[in-house]
Amino acid sequence: MSNHDRIDPESLVPLKGLLDFLPGGFNAIPDIETRRATLYGMLEAMTKDLPPNENITTEDRMIAGPAGDLGIRVYHPVNASGTLPGLFFIHGGGMVLGNLDSDHGVPTMLCETLGAVIVSVDYRLAPEHPAPAAIDDCYAALQWMGANAGDLGYDPDRLAIYGGSAGGGLAIATALMVRDHGGPAICFLMPIYPMIDDTNTTPSSHEITDVGIWDRDGNIESWGWYLGGKAADKYSAPARAEDLSGLPPTFIDVGEMDMFRDEDIAFANRLMQAGVATEFHVYPGAYHASEIFAPEAALSARIWATRIAALQRALQ
Repeated sequence: MSNHDRIDPESLVPLKGLLDFLPGGFNAIPDIETRRATLYGMLEAMTKDLPPNENITTEDRMIAGPAGDLGIRVYHPVNASGTLPGLFFIHGGGMVLGNLDSDHGVPTMLCETLGAVIVSVDYRLAPEHPAPAAIDDCYAALQWMGANAGDLGYDPDRLAIYGGSAGGGLAIATALMVRDHGGPAICFLMPIYPMIDDTNTTPSSHEITDVGIWDRDGNIESWGWYLGGKAADKYSAPARAEDLSGLPPTFIDVGEMDMFRDEDIAFANRLMQAGVATEFHVYPGAYHASEIFAPEAALSARIWATRIAALQRALQ
């Protein structure tokens, strides 16, 4: 049985469409600038005819970062009143792709659904800016969000961190930075199929080689670019953290057909062993980011409903 035979049939349809258009997926494009341009062009074509969401407002700002100006985007629900919950959002992209626009749909939906103030950070990417640039940017932006709770209009006692894939790894790393070095209190952590293990030694990292979204070869390449020849530490690769105690309550999910499956299972187990309240889900038939690529699939609806319910409980 091939890996594609194990994927949820509804979720497989758009994946096949992508691979027909782009054989081998995005990682088959060797030049990183061309890869980025292809991804961003496809996303722009998919979203150009969508009307703006009138239930939220967005504002792009520049704040002081560790290497100069750092871009952020602030989302605010239009009809919400009172002091709202806060959510710090970190986009995905394997540490080498992505920007404020590439994941814009997710914080837009979360802002409207949760009635939360959201700050999304445009962290620096590898290979131009290897570790620790990305985590330093995320930590600086979270510090800024914490210092500006009053102006942003959210309750500092109800601040969570959300990130998917590379953003999930950076979400965990940011929470570790807060624990180790201080920062705003984090009430909840939601790293979605986080990218956390640079060793590529788990069974799933050898098993998922040909799905076409995020496979072994692309992951090895991206880790090499991200680390830039340096040894990984607990902030660049959170699977290496020896002590996970003191992290906030955490929710992790991952697909059965995601190469990050086994590193995320191991990390969730270690969180529980460290006394961290942890909710963990593995979704049969789901591949990496399948709920993004196949939003109409029943499996995707179940994934989102479970996440939203967990965030609502944490931020109520």
